[in-house]
Amino acid sequence: MSDIFKKQTEQFFSISKWEQMNPQLTVGFTTKNGGVSVDDYASLNIGFHVNDQSEHVIQNRAIIAEKIQFPLNQWVSAEQTHKTNICHVTKQQRGLGAKDYNSALKDTDGMYTNEDGVLLTMCYADCVPIYYFAPERHYIGVVHAGWKGTVAGIASEMVLKWKQEGIQPHEIYSVIGPSICRNCYIVDDKVIKEVHKMVEDVNKKPYNLISEGQYSLDLKELNKQILWSAGVRNIDVTNFCTSCGDQEFFSYRRDGGKTGRLMSFIGWKEDSL
Repeated sequence: MSDIFKKQTEQFFSISKWEQMNPQLTVGFTTKNGGVSVDDYASLNIGFHVNDQSEHVIQNRAIIAEKIQFPLNQWVSAEQTHKTNICHVTKQQRGLGAKDYNSALKDTDGMYTNEDGVLLTMCYADCVPIYYFAPERHYIGVVHAGWKGTVAGIASEMVLKWKQEGIQPHEIYSVIGPSICRNCYIVDDKVIKEVHKMVEDVNKKPYNLISEGQYSLDLKELNKQILWSAGVRNIDVTNFCTSCGDQEFFSYRRDGGKTGRLMSFIGWKEDSL
């Protein structure tokens, strides 16, 4: 079965389906390959906050910028805190967090824009990237959803933000990107108690009891159910697992916490005319 994410180079996958809908759109997800970082961060680490050498991270980001043809000074990055804060990004914020961590948007786990020449970027190493696209309205967005952000409803928070902008849920396309799969993600009663609150009315629960106090949790499916409940109907879900996919992706769980970061990206290229 073909995946919504198509590999373009050793460094990144793209959501080709969306890019074909509007060639001005650049959207995808990085791999861990084709960069300059070494040891635990080998080789395409995008995260400044993981004790990799900053100059290596900047070089890695420059590699991606060149590959996707989106200048680094137009990127916007965030200090992610596993909450539900979403920022409406404008051109005035271009460059924040692009070449250092200190200037990144503070306490932000989601971003959206309707302006050209802005690349929204977020980092991951098992958490769920969720992309948003309203093609008729020129709006794009992305969120970072770990289990805490997921049960706090960050997936539907973006839908609410866009409603305030006059965009209805049926106008929104969404893609759930590479992240840890249910077989690799084992959680305890504390997590499942919070998850259950989100899916009380859902027949097919996104988790299974595997032993006393231990459950396998499908974070992708949970976020899909949350999006569906918020009224979004155009939802694609990748089959890629960051933990299973050890040749392509960093994984916080698989790698024992010391590892690099992958990056989601989405942006409208400026008209070159």
